[in-house]
Amino acid sequence: MSVGASLDQQWVRIRGRLKDEVGEIAYRSWLQPLTVAGLKEGEVRILVPTRFMRDWVNTHYADRIRALWSGENPAVQSIDVVVAAAAVPAVLTADNDEQPVAVAPAPALVATAPSSPLRPRLGRVPAEPVSESMGDAGADSGADELVATDDGVSALLDPRFTFENFVPGKPNELAYAAARRVAESSTVPFNPLFLYGGVGLGKTHLMHAIAWAIRKKDPGRKVIYLSAEKFMYQFIRALRFKDTMAFKQQFRSVDVLMIDDVQFISGKDSTQEEFFHTFNALVDQNRQVIVSADKSPSDLEGMEERLRSRLGWGLVADIHPTTYELRLSILESKADALGADIPLKVREFLAHKITSNVRELEGALNRIVAHSELVGRAITLETTQEVLHDLLRANDRRVTIDEIQKRVAEHFNIRVADMHSARRARAVARPRQVAMYLAKQLTARSLPEIGRKFGGRDHTTVMHAVKKVEELRATDSTFAEDVELLRRMLEN
Repeated sequence: MSVGASLDQQWVRIRGRLKDEVGEIAYRSWLQPLTVAGLKEGEVRILVPTRFMRDWVNTHYADRIRALWSGENPAVQSIDVVVAAAAVPAVLTADNDEQPVAVAPAPALVATAPSSPLRPRLGRVPAEPVSESMGDAGADSGADELVATDDGVSALLDPRFTFENFVPGKPNELAYAAARRVAESSTVPFNPLFLYGGVGLGKTHLMHAIAWAIRKKDPGRKVIYLSAEKFMYQFIRALRFKDTMAFKQQFRSVDVLMIDDVQFISGKDSTQEEFFHTFNALVDQNRQVIVSADKSPSDLEGMEERLRSRLGWGLVADIHPTTYELRLSILESKADALGADIPLKVREFLAHKITSNVRELEGALNRIVAHSELVGRAITLETTQEVLHDLLRANDRRVTIDEIQKRVAEHFNIRVADMHSARRARAVARPRQVAMYLAKQLTARSLPEIGRKFGGRDHTTVMHAVKKVEELRATDSTFAEDVELLRRMLEN
């Protein structure tokens, strides 16, 4: 507890914990731009640069920030997130997590290229897959009026994520066609529609596109779109305030229920139970249910068998990793939207080099366009390599959690299955902790994502493992050498 510390010092510590919990990408997108204005009568005032960011932070992070701040300073009872027009996202000013970011006048970065109404504010870093990120385009394009319903539950819809802006190709053609069929049909063609695929491949883009198309075709239909995490939060809140009947009525009276990233309720028995009954009630009434996840229903660990079975009832459409041709088409489409002239050699180079997901591809394109506009240099192959040197290096050698688990298991002579098991014997638990530590150090995965890869463990388990390994490295030279050897083997 740090009551005696200044408000800025408390905020630095809180930001550090949030960064560990949500991961680097989400942190830089949504939390790093926040600045603290002051504390008055038990309420901390936090400034954000856009209306959309305010709504997103209030929906996804406000409760956690308040809880962390109450732990730092019991005098803090609430937080108030407000829009400050002069606030500059921290990613534009400094990348320094050791000092609080000062509020400064915003530089006129957008004015450099007014040709495209879809141009995002320069320097924005997208969150979680690309379809999760709205950027400032949402705020500048009327996002305040784009709530899917007036129920106060639905997430905002991104005006960029429509069918017209989605680039279809062989890896996503089934998911794209199914999404259009559901959006355009006056009946329920298949129930549920289950979209799944890896990070940054366009699942949430399609979810937003469906919601947009339904709104346009039939504005009277009641649509709720939200993440599984938000669904769980709403359910827990209803339990806490003994208001479960209102919760059931709210979610079981919609025409279309859209749940994004349903894997987040894995292992949450009570939430799964409620979602199961909500799902059944809607299907019985011939209401449309649309779900997305990172795996197929049969591969969702920690999910009840009956729920996995129900999720696989309708149409299961997977989105495969992008091909070179699709990446090239995406780059051409995004360059047109930005109003930027990107040489073919540069587009081909990016399509060859950045293969992980669409989010990184778009981020790379935004960076080279921003560099060209701000520095005044033409976009060439040489400047592209210079601007993206860190991203290109990371893509040349990308370590996966599966690879870490396999290498650590071999080193300590245990089975890979032990990485996911509930065994707590030291001969198994210690290597598992080492693998969690290396996953945190060598990948961009958040703590909850790492925990799920180790048998559905909680993020606090990963935090404990990281802390334990760091302590052992400091006191046991042999152990430290083992960990360092594993790190070098994985990085080379």
